Amino acid sequence: MNIWFIGTGNFAALCLEGLTKRGLTFTRIITGNPTRSGRNNRENPSAVELSANRLGLKVTRTGKLSENQELVDALSRENPDVIFVIDFGQIIREPFLSRMCLNIHPSLLPEYRGAAPIQRTLLDGKNSAGVTVFRLVQKMDAGEILAQSEIDIDPSENASDLYSRLSEIGCRLASESLENEMTFTPQNDSLATYAPKLEKSEFEVSFRDSAVKFVNTVRALDMSGGAYAVISGKRVKIWRASLRRDVSGESGHVANIEGNPVIMCSDSGVELQEVQSEGKRKMTGREWSAGLRLKEGAIL
Repeated sequence: MNIWFIGTGNFAALCLEGLTKRGLTFTRIITGNPTRSGRNNRENPSAVELSANRLGLKVTRTGKLSENQELVDALSRENPDVIFVIDFGQIIREPFLSRMCLNIHPSLLPEYRGAAPIQRTLLDGKNSAGVTVFRLVQKMDAGEILAQSEIDIDPSENASDLYSRLSEIGCRLASESLENEMTFTPQNDSLATYAPKLEKSEFEVSFRDSAVKFVNTVRALDMSGGAYAVISGKRVKIWRASLRRDVSGESGHVANIEGNPVIMCSDSGVELQEVQSEGKRKMTGREWSAGLRLKEGAIL
């Protein structure tokens, strides 16, 4: 088959690698233009471009896809059978949309349509998640479903863990679907829920929160820059944390320092497993608490 791949972000990069491992070859790989940062205005290629480079695959960069006349002409000339459009960050318009554009979306559509399905799944404390292969239409994530699969979420899994698992399952579903006659099922719009992009205010956690909310936020944001708590007036990134229901006390009290520190939230405790103070490297909670000389009973 003549297959194109269009994508930019981390999930798209995982899917490019997964589909390639399953034997799919792409006649074109298209990704967004690099971002720039730093004093030297350094070029930062997309996650898809970096993955393609590792795989030895050629990439075409683009700004607005529908305004790229070279790619519009190539679409007509090369006439791809299927176009995978995954985590691209642009609305797909004509003449691309009328083609067989397939998306791998990390949710059980019609649940969690939108930009942050895995993060919202974890923030909501769900025990299961899923991945859907569907056909793109003009309405966001509302196209007919080709295949989908549901999985249980382990309490220790964070967003990056789920991204990896769901991309692998999604790639399997997509590649198997291409080997057979494709049958599509309409979505039930009345059951749709939405997963809007994350807001800056959602990245802060507090020991005044419930322990479940604290831990779920940490799990959800590990690949989005990390959740943080303000401790002694400074931001401390919390990269991994777990529930501890075996302790009691007031919010913010250090309940245990035997190993990683256990801090009380509003109802039970959280064990800080991996943290990062401002300007410091990531470290275990035990290293961090030793550096601060935390003592049991102290208040954060």
